[in-house]
Amino acid sequence: MTEKVFVYDTTMRDGAQQEGINLSVADKIAMLPIIESMGADFIEGGWPGAIPRDTEFFDQVRLYNPLKTAKLVAFGATRKVGIGAQDDPQLQALIDSGAPALCLVAKSDIRHVEQALRTSGEENLAMISESVQYLRSLGREVMIDLEHFFDGFTYDPDYASAAAMAALNAGATWVILCDTNGGCLPSQITEIVTQLRAVLGANGISDPQLGIHTHDDGGCAVANTIAAVEAGCRQIQGTINGYGERTGNANLITCVANLQMKANYSLVTAEELSNFARVAFAVSEITNISPASRQPYIGISAFAHKAGLHASAIRVNPDLYQHIDPMAVGNGMRMLVSDMAGRASVELKAKEFGIDLKFNPEAVVRITDHVKAAEAQGYTFDAADASFELLTREIVEGKRPKFFEIESWSTHVATTRHDVSETYSEANVKIHAGGRRIMRIGEGVGPVNALDSALKTALKNVYPLLKTFELIDFKVRILDSKSGTGATTRVLITLKDGSGTWTTVGVGVDVIEASLEALTDGYIFGLLRNHVKPQI
Repeated sequence: MTEKVFVYDTTMRDGAQQEGINLSVADKIAMLPIIESMGADFIEGGWPGAIPRDTEFFDQVRLYNPLKTAKLVAFGATRKVGIGAQDDPQLQALIDSGAPALCLVAKSDIRHVEQALRTSGEENLAMISESVQYLRSLGREVMIDLEHFFDGFTYDPDYASAAAMAALNAGATWVILCDTNGGCLPSQITEIVTQLRAVLGANGISDPQLGIHTHDDGGCAVANTIAAVEAGCRQIQGTINGYGERTGNANLITCVANLQMKANYSLVTAEELSNFARVAFAVSEITNISPASRQPYIGISAFAHKAGLHASAIRVNPDLYQHIDPMAVGNGMRMLVSDMAGRASVELKAKEFGIDLKFNPEAVVRITDHVKAAEAQGYTFDAADASFELLTREIVEGKRPKFFEIESWSTHVATTRHDVSETYSEANVKIHAGGRRIMRIGEGVGPVNALDSALKTALKNVYPLLKTFELIDFKVRILDSKSGTGATTRVLITLKDGSGTWTTVGVGVDVIEASLEALTDGYIFGLLRNHVKPQI
């Protein structure tokens, strides 16, 4: 029988300490059902009383709580030195939050007690016990995060163990062991959790409810979490996408997926597991920080295959080169096409966008040869799926879809006003579309932005959908540094509309020429994917 491990999410509190993340009350409320959908048992909402925005968050959630199964947790600290628990304003703020579960941070390293709190070890243990007893007497579930536990245990195991015992004996439902500095190795986690359980057992606490909270400063947060569970912890704390200060917290998605799919533990249902990719990207939209493309399980490159040897095997049996079925976590397999690709890679990639080349070996050979020749000139298709699809359709169908024809174009960059230097860019285009010859001028921040503006202005009446296309990413790479400013340039452009994103590539002797190729391919692909008919 599989053992239950509880999932505690702290994205909205600990994760929000990451540089660049600034969550509003509305952001946090929007996150609640998203995080719940991945199977979290506990969701930490913030620190009411200490942070005004978090106080407001709990006030709002008291009026409407979207959670159906997960338990909302308010974070705080044990009572202050020399103050009774019932008189501590911070504990009162936790009570006022209305949260059914409370998590208190407490010192477990005697050095922190004496140097940071500037009190005695005995007083710190009393702070833990009295805070837990008081909040439990009011009917709240109380957990204790033992800050710097592993460093403290290494320095003084007796005192760190005493802190854990004080919390458990006072009625804490969970005691969470924290690798606050993130410097432990898995072997240390295993050894210390094992020793602590032995000490607790010898003092009459035979089945303690222990949890684990790790940071990734040594790159071991996920491994340390797994080690702690294998040593007896039954709650894991972490954040979506591994957000958090410094190098981040344990990535909750990776931890849960590993424990659920690779070990004999039960954390979430199969349906919740299948939500993982969606949850990771939904949370990233709110934080405005994209998940790493190579993030385990849910990254867009997690199941992306480039080598031709891999593709040949995958065509026979995908499991030969994948550690799990990507669909189990809501992800999918992708084939990357490059000069390393063989015919199997091309065939599998074409199948992704609905072109079956199984019985068209001649087309496969032509596409493969074209890809290798193009990449020798500087093109790249592993990062530009849209350009590869256009290339494939051109070879298979005998021609490239033609929505418009550019007769001529030019760009102009100038500085105006001698008293105040002000640079502007202008682009002129002459285009044939919709049975007409169209001439338009566009202005922009730079020449590429001006070209984008001119092209859209010229085509918007023929293809109104273009107005919904937004250029969201623009990458430039110089391919031949020896040629200096005359070097070949590669441009990758990513566009989006209301239903997705796509990337195209352009190569030219200058950045404007390369950008124009990528832009026009991007427009063509966007119109194709929306089933717009050409009107040339």
